[in-house]
Amino acid sequence: MQNNQLLEKLGSLTVEEKIGQLVQLTGDFFEGDLDTVVTGPLKKLGLHQNYNVYNTGSILNVTDREKIIQLQTDYLEKSNHKIPLLFMADIIYGYRTIFPIPLAQTCSWNFESIEYAASIAARECYEEGVHVTFSPMVDIVRDPRWGRVMESSGEDTLLAKKYAESMVHGIQGRQGENSIPADKIAACVKHFAAYGAPVAGREYNAVDMSEHMLREYYLPGYQAAIDAGVKLVMTAFNTLNGIPATGNKWLNRDLLRQEMKFDGVLISDYAAVEELIMHGYAEDEAAAAKLALVAGVDIDMKTAVYANQLENVINGNEELQQLLDDAVYRVLKLKNDLGLFEDPFRGLKESRPLLATRILSDEHKTAARSLAEQSLVLLKNEQELLPLSKQAKIALIGPYAEETSTLGMWAIKGDERDTVNLKTGLLKHVDPEQISVCRGSHLLPDYARDALGKYVDKLPVETVDEDVLLQEAVRKASEADVVVLALGESIYQSGEGGSRTNPTLPEPQLKLLHEVSQLNKKLVVIVYSGRPLILTEVAAQADALIQAWYPGTMGGEALANILYGTANPSGKLAMTFPRSVGQIPVYYNELKTGRPNLPENGFYRFASRYIDEANEPLYPFGYGKSYTTFDYSLLSVSRKEMSADKPVDIEVSVTNTGKYDGKETVQLYIRDQFASVARPIKMLADFKQIFLRSGETGTVQFSISEDMLKFYGTSMKFESEPGDFEVYIGTSSQETPLTFNFALRAGEHDE
Repeated sequence: MQNNQLLEKLGSLTVEEKIGQLVQLTGDFFEGDLDTVVTGPLKKLGLHQNYNVYNTGSILNVTDREKIIQLQTDYLEKSNHKIPLLFMADIIYGYRTIFPIPLAQTCSWNFESIEYAASIAARECYEEGVHVTFSPMVDIVRDPRWGRVMESSGEDTLLAKKYAESMVHGIQGRQGENSIPADKIAACVKHFAAYGAPVAGREYNAVDMSEHMLREYYLPGYQAAIDAGVKLVMTAFNTLNGIPATGNKWLNRDLLRQEMKFDGVLISDYAAVEELIMHGYAEDEAAAAKLALVAGVDIDMKTAVYANQLENVINGNEELQQLLDDAVYRVLKLKNDLGLFEDPFRGLKESRPLLATRILSDEHKTAARSLAEQSLVLLKNEQELLPLSKQAKIALIGPYAEETSTLGMWAIKGDERDTVNLKTGLLKHVDPEQISVCRGSHLLPDYARDALGKYVDKLPVETVDEDVLLQEAVRKASEADVVVLALGESIYQSGEGGSRTNPTLPEPQLKLLHEVSQLNKKLVVIVYSGRPLILTEVAAQADALIQAWYPGTMGGEALANILYGTANPSGKLAMTFPRSVGQIPVYYNELKTGRPNLPENGFYRFASRYIDEANEPLYPFGYGKSYTTFDYSLLSVSRKEMSADKPVDIEVSVTNTGKYDGKETVQLYIRDQFASVARPIKMLADFKQIFLRSGETGTVQFSISEDMLKFYGTSMKFESEPGDFEVYIGTSSQETPLTFNFALRAGEHDE
């Protein structure tokens, strides 16, 4: 449909019909006849009795193809203008083929694989009729107490930018046009803005940060998604410096639309328009409707505010009427970009054999296994315990030994029956006689329940005594050559609403770990979680330690391949692991301080330090071990003084000095020695991955441009300043064996 036709369609709508396009409901509003709907879902949501559900513009979280066909058919038959429904869903990291959680994916530092995973999720959504997914989430997170860190790319701005770009390209394609091709759907970047920085790590809490902090670290991820062509942006639940994001005109119109050049659909998060009242920002629903419309919110997700209030709010106000038309046009354009006016059943009625679906195909599962292998992080491997010998007798113990609930909280279409657990994965490498298996402990204490009040431990505590489980574990561990403990937090302990004041392993599992470690057996610990946990006690007792995250459908096979050496671990942390709660938030790119804690000063009280804990984290950003080792040497640096058109080109030699083939992520960090505002102690500026066979040497090239030196100064302009810079190259943010200095001199850069 051409633009003039869209405008004609817009002009043919009544005010009531226009408002309907901005309303998002769930599928239950279309069940039964209208009388039933009025007394059921409409009443529950508070929609006025005269609201016509056949004016509604979009549907939330209906993901079954037959249901979508039924709803779309019914809607088109009964609506006046035959404008197709949009179907949107929370497909965050996989439809039925579930990939590792986003935080884990970023630990691969392989954004081609991440893009491919996103394309598979989009392909499976397309086959089932979903038009829009609420992904990617690119909120920077420095506080692991916050549960939704599992959906983020971690603490670093560069990784957030690359994650945003890769996800949008994977979901929508790289066609660079308005239309979204077959096998692709529309992406929605979230949550705008700074949702990942709530005070005290508490879900939905206020965010309070300077504009400099916002621009320097938090906005670039969203901007990368916009530059990649993302079709939707979702507002955040939080207040930002006292103003709720969903009603913030400066944030959404001045910054997002004008400065950041976003011209797509802005959708509220779930009920966020109505929550303007709870924030104390809107007096009532009418005020909330006006504030959200003026702020630029195009779609009101799952409230009755727009449906009930907008018509009266805009009555007689030409400016607000124009804002309504603008919002409706953007919704219609999104539907047009998806080709829904030509094919309302987009892909659903294509003729294909029943068994031709690619959902959970071998190709998709292979990709999920590969990304999981790359996402696992080897944190410790004393005396080269790993990889395991296939002759060793293994005791596989722990609540995650046979657990299939390893998909994370937001795998809404994931099926545990499709999931390969750890035991099944190990049995692909060795005979059953080599492995003895037991639970060892309950996943959680008996008082732990989910948000609905149900026990989250699958095995009710009253059926098996904890001491019985523990005694069985000690017996089996004592008979084994190597003990593999599969531990972790429940999926209900992370994700939305999963904030924790003390993010450690649950107490029953720590007790299990302690008892087994007393046997002095070789001990491998695998940790499943949706966040960095405090593993100080765990690391002290384990000989080998693997951070598994929630690894997805093929997680058991991926872990087994790592344990037995079929795959060599290459994951690097995308988020810092603290030693204790008191260090939180802790992140690698902290600002310099006037009284740094310098090693040469020893125990000096009046420095920026703790008196009861080290400043350094347990495991730093960028950290991750391999079964092999890599040596670095600096081959060449093209110049020590740079200009705008003459970058600093670097060549680094990397040699695999171990006995295994492996992949290394070579990381380049820059420190600005002095500037008009305090700068971080170091910032990740670039990285390259290189695969080397045992004994092989390869060359990695970097180029430092002036753009990599730019930052927001006191005038809030993004520009470089002349000065001296130090470069660090190495295997993590703390292990950087190569360093050198260069300068950007006055008059040698663009003003």
